Amino acid sequence: MTETVTRPFGPLEFQLVLLRRMADHQPGLVEDARHELGASIADMREANKRWQGMLRSSRSRGALSRYRSVLGPPEAVVPRRIGDLECEAQLWPVPLWPRLRFEVLAGPGGAVWNEWLIRAPGIPGPELRGVADLRPWSCTVDEAARAFPPARPMEGSAPTRWQLEVTPPDGRARVAEFTWGLLQRLLP
Repeated sequence: MTETVTRPFGPLEFQLVLLRRMADHQPGLVEDARHELGASIADMREANKRWQGMLRSSRSRGALSRYRSVLGPPEAVVPRRIGDLECEAQLWPVPLWPRLRFEVLAGPGGAVWNEWLIRAPGIPGPELRGVADLRPWSCTVDEAARAFPPARPMEGSAPTRWQLEVTPPDGRARVAEFTWGLLQRLLP
């Protein structure tokens, strides 16, 4: 009888999951990043398949427990207030993007409200002055919203995707698309 050995699912595989969703919009950047991680297309597909299996499993743990089991203990746990609601931001480093952190916002009882990439605390974000500065992977949702107020959030095409209508100084409103909170493209 042959025994199947399942590799652990850790930070490398999680980064491949992030990249898999980004590949729809930025295949070239994803390919470069995948090579930097020493992973093949098959590795990326397998990581995504395993991640989807974890999400859909009848024995699935809660989202916060899943992130902790995959990424280990968070680098930081920061209390946050959003309007009248108290929550907790848990932050993990992402080696592929050392200036960013993967943030999971958890409400009372550990319910996950949001999960995305943000700028690491203490690291300055990019100077976003106009359309030319809105390049793929250059900024996060929050940075674009702050740079071009009033920004209008819009529904994305998938759970890990967001759209944000921004009006740069040229006065022409555009829609910026984000995956896992990182800018992917600016629609014409």
